[in-house]
Amino acid sequence: MATMYSLFFGVLFVAVLFFGGFGHSAVEREIAEVQPRSMAMGARPGHEDRMIALRDCIVAVAAQEIGVQEATGRNDGTKVEEYLAYTGLDKGHSWCAAFASWCYGQAGLSAPRNAWSPALFPLARRYTGQQIREGSIQPADLFGIYNQDFRRIDHVGIVQKVQGHWILTVEGNVANQVLSKRRSVLTIYAFSNWLD
Repeated sequence: MATMYSLFFGVLFVAVLFFGGFGHSAVEREIAEVQPRSMAMGARPGHEDRMIALRDCIVAVAAQEIGVQEATGRNDGTKVEEYLAYTGLDKGHSWCAAFASWCYGQAGLSAPRNAWSPALFPLARRYTGQQIREGSIQPADLFGIYNQDFRRIDHVGIVQKVQGHWILTVEGNVANQVLSKRRSVLTIYAFSNWLD
Protein backbone atom coordinates (compact mmCIF):
# COMPACT_ATOMS: atom_id res chain seq x y z
CA MET A 1 0.00 0.00 0.00
CA ALA A 2 2.86 2.41 0.85
CA THR A 3 4.29 1.82 -2.63
CA MET A 4 0.95 2.79 -4.16
CA TYR A 5 0.88 6.09 -2.27
CA SER A 6 4.48 6.86 -3.33
CA LEU A 7 3.67 6.10 -6.94
CA PHE A 8 0.47 8.16 -6.82
CA PHE A 9 2.13 11.24 -5.27
CA GLY A 10 5.15 10.93 -7.58
CA VAL A 11 2.90 10.94 -10.67
CA LEU A 12 0.79 13.77 -9.20
CA PHE A 13 3.94 15.85 -8.51
CA VAL A 14 5.20 15.41 -12.08
CA ALA A 15 1.75 16.23 -13.48
CA VAL A 16 1.50 19.43 -11.41
CA LEU A 17 4.95 20.53 -12.53
CA PHE A 18 4.30 19.77 -16.19
CA PHE A 19 0.72 20.94 -16.53
CA GLY A 20 0.92 23.63 -13.88
CA GLY A 21 3.20 25.79 -16.01
CA PHE A 22 6.67 25.10 -14.54
CA GLY A 23 8.90 24.62 -17.53
CA HIS A 24 5.97 25.32 -19.84
CA SER A 25 7.07 26.95 -23.10
CA ALA A 26 4.44 29.72 -22.92
CA VAL A 27 5.79 30.83 -19.55
CA GLU A 28 9.37 30.68 -20.81
CA ARG A 29 8.43 32.81 -23.85
CA GLU A 30 6.75 35.39 -21.61
CA ILE A 31 9.80 35.62 -19.34
CA ALA A 32 12.11 35.96 -22.33
CA GLU A 33 9.99 38.80 -23.74
CA VAL A 34 9.88 40.75 -20.47
CA GLN A 35 13.38 40.19 -19.05
CA PRO A 36 16.69 41.13 -20.63
CA ARG A 37 18.78 38.12 -21.62
CA SER A 38 21.29 38.72 -18.80
CA MET A 39 18.54 38.54 -16.18
CA ALA A 40 17.06 35.37 -17.65
CA MET A 41 20.53 33.83 -17.35
CA GLY A 42 20.75 34.64 -13.63
CA ALA A 43 22.58 37.98 -13.55
CA ARG A 44 21.47 40.57 -11.03
CA PRO A 45 19.46 43.38 -12.61
CA GLY A 46 21.56 46.49 -13.21
CA HIS A 47 24.78 44.92 -11.84
CA GLU A 48 26.85 45.72 -14.91
CA ASP A 49 25.60 49.32 -14.99
CA ARG A 50 26.41 49.76 -11.28
CA MET A 51 29.93 48.39 -11.81
CA ILE A 52 30.55 50.74 -14.73
CA ALA A 53 29.31 53.71 -12.66
CA LEU A 54 31.50 52.67 -9.73
CA ARG A 55 34.56 52.34 -11.97
CA ASP A 56 33.82 55.78 -13.45
CA CYS A 57 33.50 57.23 -9.94
CA ILE A 58 36.88 55.83 -8.82
CA VAL A 59 38.59 57.18 -11.94
CA ALA A 60 36.91 60.58 -11.50
CA VAL A 61 38.01 60.80 -7.85
CA ALA A 62 41.60 59.96 -8.85
CA ALA A 63 41.62 62.38 -11.79
CA GLN A 64 40.46 65.24 -9.54
CA GLU A 65 43.64 64.76 -7.49
CA ILE A 66 46.00 65.24 -10.45
CA GLY A 67 48.37 68.05 -9.54
CA VAL A 68 48.43 67.41 -5.79
CA GLN A 69 52.06 67.80 -4.69
CA GLU A 70 54.10 67.05 -1.61
CA ALA A 71 54.89 70.09 0.52
CA THR A 72 58.65 69.52 0.94
CA GLY A 73 59.38 66.43 -1.14
CA ARG A 74 59.44 64.19 1.95
CA ASN A 75 56.09 62.41 1.54
CA ASP A 76 54.21 65.21 3.28
CA GLY A 77 51.62 67.89 2.65
CA THR A 78 47.96 68.23 3.56
CA LYS A 79 46.53 65.94 0.87
CA VAL A 80 49.40 63.44 0.97
CA GLU A 81 48.96 63.13 4.73
CA GLU A 82 45.21 62.62 4.18
CA TYR A 83 45.95 59.69 1.81
CA LEU A 84 48.39 58.19 4.33
CA ALA A 85 46.01 58.68 7.26
CA TYR A 86 43.35 56.74 5.36
CA THR A 87 45.62 53.70 5.67
CA GLY A 88 46.72 54.44 9.24
CA LEU A 89 50.09 56.05 8.52
CA ASP A 90 51.62 59.44 9.26
CA LYS A 91 53.60 61.64 6.89
CA GLY A 92 56.95 60.45 5.66
CA HIS A 93 55.88 57.11 4.16
CA SER A 94 55.58 56.16 0.50
CA TRP A 95 52.04 56.93 -0.50
CA CYS A 96 51.20 55.50 -3.94
CA ALA A 97 49.18 52.58 -2.47
CA ALA A 98 47.60 54.85 0.12
CA PHE A 99 46.48 57.14 -2.69
CA ALA A 100 44.91 54.27 -4.65
CA SER A 101 43.20 52.99 -1.50
CA TRP A 102 41.93 56.48 -0.66
CA CYS A 103 40.38 56.82 -4.13
CA TYR A 104 38.47 53.56 -3.64
CA GLY A 105 37.40 54.76 -0.19
CA GLN A 106 36.08 58.05 -1.58
CA ALA A 107 33.91 55.97 -3.94
CA GLY A 108 32.39 54.23 -0.90
CA LEU A 109 34.45 51.03 -0.89
CA SER A 110 36.12 49.61 2.19
CA ALA A 111 38.79 47.69 0.25
CA PRO A 112 41.52 47.93 -0.71
CA ARG A 113 42.82 49.89 2.26
CA ASN A 114 46.55 49.32 2.55
CA ALA A 115 49.65 51.47 2.12
CA TRP A 116 51.88 48.54 1.13
CA SER A 117 51.89 48.14 -2.66
CA PRO A 118 52.23 44.33 -2.79
CA ALA A 119 49.12 43.97 -0.61
CA LEU A 120 47.01 45.39 -3.42
CA PHE A 121 47.86 42.43 -5.66
CA PRO A 122 46.74 39.21 -3.94
CA LEU A 123 46.59 36.27 -6.35
CA ALA A 124 42.80 36.08 -6.02
CA ARG A 125 42.50 39.63 -7.39
CA ARG A 126 45.19 39.49 -10.09
CA TYR A 127 44.51 39.17 -13.77
CA THR A 128 46.09 36.17 -15.43
CA GLY A 129 48.38 36.58 -18.42
CA GLN A 130 45.62 35.27 -20.67
CA GLN A 131 43.09 37.78 -19.30
CA ILE A 132 45.55 40.60 -19.96
CA ARG A 133 46.19 39.37 -23.53
CA GLU A 134 42.41 39.15 -24.10
CA GLY A 135 42.00 42.80 -23.07
CA SER A 136 40.18 42.27 -19.76
CA ILE A 137 41.83 45.26 -18.06
CA GLN A 138 39.27 47.95 -17.21
CA PRO A 139 39.25 51.51 -15.90
CA ALA A 140 39.70 51.62 -12.09
CA ASP A 141 41.76 48.41 -12.04
CA LEU A 142 45.09 48.73 -10.28
CA PHE A 143 48.48 48.23 -11.91
CA GLY A 144 51.72 47.31 -10.19
CA ILE A 145 55.33 48.03 -11.12
CA TYR A 146 57.97 45.52 -10.02
CA ASN A 147 61.27 46.67 -8.50
CA GLN A 148 64.19 44.29 -9.13
CA ASP A 149 66.15 45.64 -6.16
CA PHE A 150 63.31 45.08 -3.70
CA ARG A 151 62.12 41.89 -5.45
CA ARG A 152 58.51 42.98 -5.13
CA ILE A 153 55.92 45.39 -6.46
CA ASP A 154 56.87 48.82 -5.16
CA HIS A 155 54.56 51.13 -7.09
CA VAL A 156 50.83 51.07 -7.76
CA GLY A 157 48.41 53.26 -9.65
CA ILE A 158 44.91 53.34 -11.10
CA VAL A 159 44.07 52.53 -14.70
CA GLN A 160 42.20 55.52 -16.08
CA LYS A 161 41.78 54.27 -19.63
CA VAL A 162 42.89 51.36 -21.80
CA GLN A 163 44.22 52.31 -25.24
CA GLY A 164 45.17 49.12 -27.06
CA HIS A 165 48.53 48.00 -25.64
CA TRP A 166 48.79 51.17 -23.53
CA ILE A 167 47.10 52.38 -20.40
CA LEU A 168 46.48 55.92 -19.25
CA THR A 169 46.98 56.08 -15.49
CA VAL A 170 46.46 58.21 -12.43
CA GLU A 171 49.13 57.55 -9.81
CA GLY A 172 50.43 59.10 -6.67
CA ASN A 173 54.00 59.55 -5.42
CA VAL A 174 55.55 59.99 -8.86
CA ALA A 175 57.91 62.96 -8.91
CA ASN A 176 56.38 63.89 -5.51
CA GLN A 177 52.89 64.37 -6.91
CA VAL A 178 49.72 62.86 -8.35
CA LEU A 179 49.92 62.73 -12.11
CA SER A 180 48.68 60.93 -15.18
CA LYS A 181 51.03 58.83 -17.30
CA ARG A 182 50.80 56.72 -20.42
CA ARG A 183 52.37 53.31 -19.83
CA SER A 184 52.86 50.28 -22.04
CA VAL A 185 50.99 47.22 -20.78
CA LEU A 186 54.25 45.29 -21.34
CA THR A 187 55.97 47.31 -18.59
CA ILE A 188 53.33 46.40 -15.99
CA TYR A 189 54.10 43.51 -13.65
CA ALA A 190 50.54 42.88 -12.44
CA PHE A 191 46.97 44.14 -12.71
CA SER A 192 44.34 43.62 -10.02
CA ASN A 193 40.57 43.93 -10.00
CA TRP A 194 38.96 44.86 -6.67
CA LEU A 195 35.46 45.31 -8.08
CA ASP A 196 34.33 42.11 -9.83
